Amino acid sequence: MRLPETRTEDGFEFHFALNYLGHFLLTSLLLDTLKRSGRQGRCSRVVNMSSATHYAGVVHMDDLNSSNCYSSLGAYAQSKLALVLFTYYLQEQLAAGGFPVTASAVDPGMVNTPLYDNLWSIAQALKKPVAKILFRTPAQGASISVYAAAASELEGVGGCYLYNGHRKQSSDTSYDSELQAELWKKSCELVGLQEA
Repeated sequence: MRLPETRTEDGFEFHFALNYLGHFLLTSLLLDTLKRSGRQGRCSRVVNMSSATHYAGVVHMDDLNSSNCYSSLGAYAQSKLALVLFTYYLQEQLAAGGFPVTASAVDPGMVNTPLYDNLWSIAQALKKPVAKILFRTPAQGASISVYAAAASELEGVGGCYLYNGHRKQSSDTSYDSELQAELWKKSCELVGLQEA
């Protein structure tokens, strides 16, 4: 999070590649296996790790690599919004096909990990005492993903955004079905996949 402008070997902006495009590609490559593995009453589950930062995100379809005007926070927020858009579009496709697979996005909240290492020096110094009181431990943060992946009350329930184990409304933009479809199509092009 909040890395200086960096590109991957493939030329993608680092936040976009790590936080979104990698998830998109991995899920796409595993999708046939997930469809075969699930069954009614015991669905396969896709759990994507998002962030409340997605509320501030804007997906720039004409500049997904943040080349025109780079902002580390903007790039991070875009990547997390892209992940929620992808999650909802994937769930819609799975439901329309009648496949026993669900997809949800989870927000673990503020977790005391090295994620915050790129904050300014003063912010890092202030974070340490605050984190001990207000931040979740890594185990507590991971428990949200485990809940989404295993909770019996979420069996067959997809297309949701979970914060602290509860369903929550994500950003208005995340429900834009045209943007979801456009991002899906562009993502397929970027990673060299045939659009399903």
